[in-house]
Amino acid sequence: MALLKVKFNQKKRVKLAQGLWLMNWLSVLAGILVFSMGLFLKIELRKRSEVMDNSESHFVPNSLILMGILSCAFNGFAGKICYDSLDPAKFAKWKPLLKPYLALCCVFNILVFFVALVCFLMRGSLDSTLAQGLKNGMKFYRDTDTPGRCFMKKTIDMLQIEFKCCGNNGYKDWFEIQWISNRYLDFSSKEVKDRIKSNVDGRYLVDGVPFSCCNPSSPRPCIQYQVTNNSAHYSYDYQTEELNLWRRGCREALLSYYSSMMSSMGAVVLLVWLFEMVVMVGLRLLHTSLESIANPEDPECESEGWILENSLKDTFKSALENLKKLGKFNQVEAGPEGEEGEKTPAITTVS
Repeated sequence: MALLKVKFNQKKRVKLAQGLWLMNWLSVLAGILVFSMGLFLKIELRKRSEVMDNSESHFVPNSLILMGILSCAFNGFAGKICYDSLDPAKFAKWKPLLKPYLALCCVFNILVFFVALVCFLMRGSLDSTLAQGLKNGMKFYRDTDTPGRCFMKKTIDMLQIEFKCCGNNGYKDWFEIQWISNRYLDFSSKEVKDRIKSNVDGRYLVDGVPFSCCNPSSPRPCIQYQVTNNSAHYSYDYQTEELNLWRRGCREALLSYYSSMMSSMGAVVLLVWLFEMVVMVGLRLLHTSLESIANPEDPECESEGWILENSLKDTFKSALENLKKLGKFNQVEAGPEGEEGEKTPAITTVS
C-alpha cells in the first residue's frame, strides 16, 4: 500500500508545480539567509580569536556557509524542474534525473538537521575554548612590548568594557597573575621587593584589577587596587560592594553571547529544514503523479502521486534486499580454474 497516495488531474498538477516553484525560490532566499548567518558567526569568532584557544573550531559557521550554498544550488535546480514540468516535452529531459536528485535532497536534509542540532550542542566545546583562551590572554596582558602580544592589553580591556565582565571566571583571577609589566615597577621600593620575594615564581602579584573591570555605574570612585583590604578604604566592604567591579567573568559573558547567537541560528536552520522537507515531499508527489500518467499523449488524464510506493515496512525490506544483492554482486566468487584444451598437433603425410 502506497504511503500518502493522492489523486491528481491536470489542474492539480499545475497548481502543485507552480506552488513548488514559488517555494523553491523562497528556499533559495532561506539558503542566502543561512549563508549570511554562517558568515556573520565566522566574523564574530574571528574578532575575538585572540581570547580563544587555538584549537577552537569554526565547524558551525563553515557548516552554515556550506549548507547555505547547497540550499541555493539544490532549490534553484528544483525550481527549474518545477517550471519545466508544466511542459511535457521539457519535463522529459529531467525525468531520468529526478530519482537521484530526490535521493540527494534526502541526504542534504539530513545534513541540515545535523547542523541545526550542532548549533544547539556546541556550548560545551565553546566553554573549554573560551576558558583556555582567556586564561592565556590574561597572562599576556602585561606584554605590551612583545611582538605579537602588544595588542593583548587593548583586546582584554575592550572585551571587559564591552561585555561588562572581569577576568576569566571573576575579578579574583587577576590576583593570581602578574598583569603589571616590570618596566612600570620600582624595584628599589621595599614593597615591590617584598611582594616579589614572597612569591615562589618571583611574580609581582597584587589584589588589584585593570581599570576596565570598573563598573561606571558605581556610586563611588573605582577601587581597583587593594580590593580585598577593607581598612585601606573608607566605608568599604569588598564582599558587599557589588557595583564597584564587574562580578561576572568574561568566559560566562562570552559563552552566553555566542550560545544565544548559535541557538537562534539553530532555530532558524531548523525552520529551514522543515520547509525543505515540505518542498521535498511536494517534489516527490509531483514526480510520481507525472510518472503515473497512463497516457502521456493526453496530459488531461488523471494520475496518482505518492511519497513511497509501498508501506514503510515494505520499503525498508526492499532497501535491505537491494543492499544484500549489491553486497553479493561485489563479492568475488572463486570459480574453478579453466582447463586449457589440448591441441592436437597437425600431422602432415608426405606421399
